[in-house]
Amino acid sequence: MEEIITGSNFIHDFIDEDLEKGVYSEVQTRFPPEPNGYLHIGHAKAICINFSTAKKYGGVCNLRLDDTNPQKEDTEYVEAIKEDIEWLGFKWEKCLFASSYFDFIYDCAVRLIEKGLAYVDDLTADEIREYRGTLTEAGKNSPYRDRSVEENLDLFRRMTEGEFENGARVLRAKIDMASPNINMRDPVIYRIAHIPHHQTGDKWCVYPMYDFAHPLSDAKEGVTHSLCSLEFENHRPLYDWVLWAADIQTPPRQIEFARLNLNYCLTSKRKCLALVNGGIVDGWNDPRMATLSGMRRRGYPAAAIRNFCEKIGVSKAYSVVDYGLLEACVRDELNANAPRAMAVLRPLKVVIDNYPDDKTEELEVEIHPDHPEMGTRKVTFSKVIYVEQEDFMAEPVKKYFRLFPGNEVRLKSAYFAKCVGYDTDENGNVTCVHCTYDPESRGGNSPDGRKVKGTLHWVSEADSFNAEIRLYDRLFNAENPSDESSGSFTDNLNPNSLVILKDCLIEGGLRDGLKPGDTFQFMRQGYFCVDTTSTDENIVFNRTVQLNSSWGK
Repeated sequence: MEEIITGSNFIHDFIDEDLEKGVYSEVQTRFPPEPNGYLHIGHAKAICINFSTAKKYGGVCNLRLDDTNPQKEDTEYVEAIKEDIEWLGFKWEKCLFASSYFDFIYDCAVRLIEKGLAYVDDLTADEIREYRGTLTEAGKNSPYRDRSVEENLDLFRRMTEGEFENGARVLRAKIDMASPNINMRDPVIYRIAHIPHHQTGDKWCVYPMYDFAHPLSDAKEGVTHSLCSLEFENHRPLYDWVLWAADIQTPPRQIEFARLNLNYCLTSKRKCLALVNGGIVDGWNDPRMATLSGMRRRGYPAAAIRNFCEKIGVSKAYSVVDYGLLEACVRDELNANAPRAMAVLRPLKVVIDNYPDDKTEELEVEIHPDHPEMGTRKVTFSKVIYVEQEDFMAEPVKKYFRLFPGNEVRLKSAYFAKCVGYDTDENGNVTCVHCTYDPESRGGNSPDGRKVKGTLHWVSEADSFNAEIRLYDRLFNAENPSDESSGSFTDNLNPNSLVILKDCLIEGGLRDGLKPGDTFQFMRQGYFCVDTTSTDENIVFNRTVQLNSSWGK
């Protein structure tokens, strides 16, 4: 794996300060996703920051699944998260679960009750919300706030033993209902939930809230720096309060950074789940999704995503990154490493009239122009070949240098070919183009030095295979698809986000050994990878990203 964060940033400045003052003697971080969905491109930034920061300081970074809400969590998501992190190129020191600390977290809650810093509340969720106040008006105390320590201990024990129904009671921290920070107005720290947990089974029917479990999990693990996105900045006073109230001697330091906002993308788990459940996309790993599994299936290299995260940097300022930057990083990585090949997406038959009927010949073609060590591949040339339909015009427009009657082009790595005519069907559609070739121009160079302006890719009828090619584009037309001011986010869907082409033709030498994830540059077309659903009987390629094209649409 390449180094991700090579320079310093404000996070590292804080860490340098802490180490210099002796607050901590080492650095430990963690990546703490909740296993209630698949990781997306925004998580990639957090992964890179946490893992590479630990690496820079010679520390460790753990993966911790913050599984405090069994209603929405599942082992499917746990395994998907692990797979994504490993694919991205990182390895955690330990894989841990917040649920492993439930006994410790529960003991901390009891300690808060004993210190008079927590109480059992009988208000309903709606009543708690009403009592909390607003951003401009202070909240008011619950009528149950002044219960005795003994009564609170007894009620919390009975909550734990399953005596009460879901929602009947909660445990709240006793802080300040007049705090200007609404998160500090006696937040709920435990709730009743008679739901089996994917790790602990039926052991518990009370579960800690995220804001209570998170700092305590950090402390239990020995995390020194809790690096998280900016939306948790207003939660930092509560994070620090919980650690103080629980008598944590060397509390972790929370540092926030701006989250990654990418235009034309949707990362809300609720909305992504709606796309999946509504059949709008083909699961969480649909290549149009902003999930890491979707990008992997589409053919995005992990190195490109790491490079993208490095380019956008680490800051505290809110910003929206253009999707084109991510595509550029993908294109750069694939341009450097992807083998070249020829594929015709919309085939048009071409007959080389003066080429012998029964002759075929193998051309030696380089696999990658910048990597001679990759070697060469064999491409078969024959009398009948196929080119793209758009590479022929019976009546060419201005500055069109491809095939048209009387024009000569170069067939990539093969010969010069001159168009001498074409056939049409009863509707006037072109069905076949006729050319002659120059036998002296093998390899694509004319012995007399004449120039041609057009170079076309092609495949031979004698050695090619059919494939399905899926042309993926952005899933949304709107830069901010989450903006529902003018309707649902589904109103912003791009109707052309997926175009499926059947009976595409690929040069025959590629067929042997193809496996899902294999990536190629199809000349003049873009970068493509073999889809996970591809089989020997139905080979499927996904378009990863287009080439920069000089020919305007």
